[in-house]
Amino acid sequence: MSKPPRANPAAKALEVAAEVAAKPAELVSHTLEKALDPLHSVLKHAALKRAEKGSQQFAATAGKNNAALISPLAVPFPAMPPIGGCELATGRAGFYKQAREDVLVMRFPQGAACAGVFTRHGVGSAPVDWCKRQLEASGGDDVHALVVNAGCANSFTGRPGADAARRVASATAKRFDCRQRDVMLASTGVIGVVLDDAKITARLAEIEGRLKEDNWATAAAAIMTTDTFPKGSFAEAEIDGVKVKIGGIAKGSGMIAPDMATMLAFIVTDAAIAPAALQTLVSLYTRSTFNAVTVDGDRSTNDTCLLFATGASGAPRISRAGDRRLADFRDKLEGVMLDLAHQLVRDGEGATKFVKITVNGAESAASARKIARTIAESPLVKTALAGEDANWGRIVMAVGRADEPVNRDRIWVRFGELIAAQEGAVSPTYDEAKMSAYMKRPELEISVEVGVGRASASVWTCDLTKRYVEINGDYRS
Repeated sequence: MSKPPRANPAAKALEVAAEVAAKPAELVSHTLEKALDPLHSVLKHAALKRAEKGSQQFAATAGKNNAALISPLAVPFPAMPPIGGCELATGRAGFYKQAREDVLVMRFPQGAACAGVFTRHGVGSAPVDWCKRQLEASGGDDVHALVVNAGCANSFTGRPGADAARRVASATAKRFDCRQRDVMLASTGVIGVVLDDAKITARLAEIEGRLKEDNWATAAAAIMTTDTFPKGSFAEAEIDGVKVKIGGIAKGSGMIAPDMATMLAFIVTDAAIAPAALQTLVSLYTRSTFNAVTVDGDRSTNDTCLLFATGASGAPRISRAGDRRLADFRDKLEGVMLDLAHQLVRDGEGATKFVKITVNGAESAASARKIARTIAESPLVKTALAGEDANWGRIVMAVGRADEPVNRDRIWVRFGELIAAQEGAVSPTYDEAKMSAYMKRPELEISVEVGVGRASASVWTCDLTKRYVEINGDYRS
């Protein structure tokens, strides 16, 4: 008699997570986080190391004239080949005074699937409301287009803003011969201004004529606001022996905090994956990537992360997120999302330091995340980082302010491999000269042991400089 097949813990955990994530348009709730914690442990992978690589100067590829405007932590835009079934084009609608493209259109083939996560901000924008309603109505089946504009968030605009969003979707649906609900929308920019939809709809014919599969770099540039460099990431994976592509772009520089903040991300794969499975994956990995970064602690009204699957690769269609054939795809997808999330931090307004903060020994993963976020968002910690000061006292202050269980007399604080505090007091091996030298690095790691359990979590952040104040003091309101 044959033995029963061995249980697949990843598959089981994914099935549990899928049951909890019942509403496709909602961001991961606290209940879903608890369900996903064991799943994320099962699916950890080496592919994430690629997102930890050292910073490279984007200025070298952008030209000397722009070097002063580009973040010192910037990375070059990657080589992103066409992804079958996804066409892109950009246009200038005129939301900015300067000559720049500010509209992006993506077109997908019949049968393309979509899943998304959105802001939990109490003042969500009209395009966020639109996408959530359409995904709930369609289940993510047969999404045909995406229209994105920069320069106007269309948030806190009431019924006029909602009507403007609907008119953009209607005009796009007529142009591409699809239903309104098959059109996704996203906006970023100034809050409180109703979208002038005519600026977009008047350009649709022109943009349609330029649609092609290899416009990723221009697409990433068109959705930028205060960003200083375009953000993209690409990976290849295998599904049942067939190669598939995963590519994504993102924008964001300020108002970046867990729950995504002023951040847009659009990820496309030519794999064939059912919407429900896509939803489980994007919900799961948003928590460990986009929801694990912070620039200034401010959440936004327009957060949108959409994942599209065109099915053009020829790989077999996958209906369950826990399918073992998706193992490599899951790894690469999380790697792409984490890479994009890290780029948001690297482009933090005025940032000069890219900082990973890890909390160990916490009571739970949720507790570790909260402590790490509290450290990462502390203005005192962030200004100390800007001043290249290893002020471990401010870190200990933030640990206590998180209001999570900690053991004061078992707290350790490390900067890289250097121990600043141990067992609730300054370390006897503390070396000011070595610590000062370490703090001059552009990339830093801070780890904190809180001594009450075995759970851990990491958050990525940047420093808070005078330049941040200048940028936001000058920003149009």
